[in-house]
Amino acid sequence: MLMAVAMTSACSAQQMVSAPDKQVDRATVYFMDSISPENLVKVYKALGRVATGRVAVKISTGEQGGNNYLKPELIKDLVKSVNGTLVECNTAYGGSRQEISKHRQTIANHGFDKIAKVDIMDEFGETSIPVPAGSHLLKKDIVGKGMLNYDFMIMLNHFKGHSMGGFGGALKNMSIGCASTNGKAYIHTRGVDEKLNSETWSKHLAGIDEFKDAMAEAAGAIANHFGDKILYISVMNNLSVDCDCASHPAEPKMKNVGVMASLDPVALDQACVDLVFNSNDEGNRDLVERIVSRHGTRILYWAQHLGIGTRDYNLVHVK
Repeated sequence: MLMAVAMTSACSAQQMVSAPDKQVDRATVYFMDSISPENLVKVYKALGRVATGRVAVKISTGEQGGNNYLKPELIKDLVKSVNGTLVECNTAYGGSRQEISKHRQTIANHGFDKIAKVDIMDEFGETSIPVPAGSHLLKKDIVGKGMLNYDFMIMLNHFKGHSMGGFGGALKNMSIGCASTNGKAYIHTRGVDEKLNSETWSKHLAGIDEFKDAMAEAAGAIANHFGDKILYISVMNNLSVDCDCASHPAEPKMKNVGVMASLDPVALDQACVDLVFNSNDEGNRDLVERIVSRHGTRILYWAQHLGIGTRDYNLVHVK
């Protein structure tokens, strides 16, 4: 059974950019309030877009020491149902996932290699793909070269807070997540540094709004690259204010919400944000503050402006 509710979101003026050039129809976002391996498969099937060919399932492998990342036992049924390969890229900030050997060990420690093959897409280099027309910061998107080996991508996102982005969802998983180490530096420095350089990183670091715009532009590159061979699933559990890239994230205070899916990454992220802001759970306060204080929803406006998707959606409850 499917039940639809139309949603239009609002945001503070400080986070607004110009309206999209083209009017687009409302997107559909599917929702289930129970988080389980079975329901991940259900929301995938509800989308009506079948993952075919060489299928990449983009996840975060999670920093060593953290425990909020999506667990292998939760995602394995979905991954196996599409004969998918788990994909990830190295980080750009030290820790347990910047070097291949350490990253492989973290993957093993977290159990991902027990459910599927895991491809670190920038292990053997990087490549550039074009950003959307209208991008004002990035001239390209620098991604792991291994991404070119796949015909279809499932963006399997853990929605949660983020120290710089305000929140991390589909758009962050597409942008920072698919970027190589150098590509991450390029986004974080608003298109200035094409190579990771610790000496210039702080000098060129993007401002609070520039970072959101750069992420949106990189996300648009991924969306355009895959076209209609991509879909988006988000899990709203372990809702810490911190990202899975943190080795010691803050404990979640908000209760788990559910599983979401869409063919539109902007609508999906907007729906997740709305569920946080409109929740009756008093534990949402810290996450709301994190999103507001970091101008988190700016990425949604800029992504919509670039034509990646729409913030208007119908929320469809899958029974």
